[in-house]
Amino acid sequence: MNTLGIILGILLALVSIAIIVVIILQEGNQQGLGVVTGAADSYFSKNKARSIDAFLSRWTKLFAAVFVIFVIALNVLAYLKLLG
Repeated sequence: MNTLGIILGILLALVSIAIIVVIILQEGNQQGLGVVTGAADSYFSKNKARSIDAFLSRWTKLFAAVFVIFVIALNVLAYLKLLG
């Protein structure tokens, strides 16, 4: 494996870890459960959660797109036998 393959492999691993971390940081969609337990959210906390979730959602989409690009690049390089 040449230098380009090693660099793309390391970047792919880093992007994979970033996707995992961003997904774990997102909150689940368990709407209505706060009413059952008596922990209903206030208006401020709902908007704050939505803005954080929107931020994490954008980063998830970005990392997913970069992940797909790296996987395709590695496969094309392997198909063309440029990875050694």
